[in-house]
Amino acid sequence: MTGPGVADGADPVVLVAHGSRDPRAADATRALARAVSAARPGTPVFASWLDHTDPGPTEVLRDLAVAGHRRAVLVPLLLTAAYHHRVDIPAAVAAAARSGPPLTVRVTDVLGPADDTTDPGLLAGLCRRLGETRPGRFDALVLAAAGTRDARARRSVGRVADALGVEFGVPCRVAYASAAPPAAGVAVSRLRASGARRVAVAAYFLAPGLFHDAVTQAAVTAGAVAVAAPLTDAPELVELVLRRVDDRPVLASTG
Repeated sequence: MTGPGVADGADPVVLVAHGSRDPRAADATRALARAVSAARPGTPVFASWLDHTDPGPTEVLRDLAVAGHRRAVLVPLLLTAAYHHRVDIPAAVAAAARSGPPLTVRVTDVLGPADDTTDPGLLAGLCRRLGETRPGRFDALVLAAAGTRDARARRSVGRVADALGVEFGVPCRVAYASAAPPAAGVAVSRLRASGARRVAVAAYFLAPGLFHDAVTQAAVTAGAVAVAAPLTDAPELVELVLRRVDDRPVLASTG
């Protein structure tokens, strides 16, 4: 990652993660920012968080404007387009516009399904992490996500689960760590009760933390043969972030 000063060439990229009290989550976001920067030489890349970790996106955007930048691209490191994407991120952009020099901010889609389509890179990253667990043969999958009360966001998680099931040719069910049922252990138990003998769990998480820890413990207790690690800085995720940067904007705000 580079400093906020104006450089020739590409507009700066601001990655915005949810944030967590668990320091491993921030470390994962920083690792992703470094990987994106390495994959796109000459593009300044900055990490920010909506909660628990500094700096926030408003501060980063304001600093970029003060340094002389006139445009920036903001990529929400979110897997569903729920409250944080609809409310928190626009609010952060608006706050930067109110308190700093003019800056046009282009906000991209989240990393989860956009326009009802699951990005092949997201699917490939989930497959990579699952393969790294060396689960052997399995006859059912659980896609474990953080959880949301937003029905539309849950449907997008379901689309990823469907695509993952097709990829492996096995049933794939969704589980949540919070906010919505079923829990990971329940989903694993249900699949086993329906006849599955080897159930693996794919982690629909961008970073490690308490939610992923809880999913792992519950799934293993229920008899899962493997639980994948979060996506963190998987090469496929880096490529997906860059595709979002290159996509047409879904929101632009000029301060």
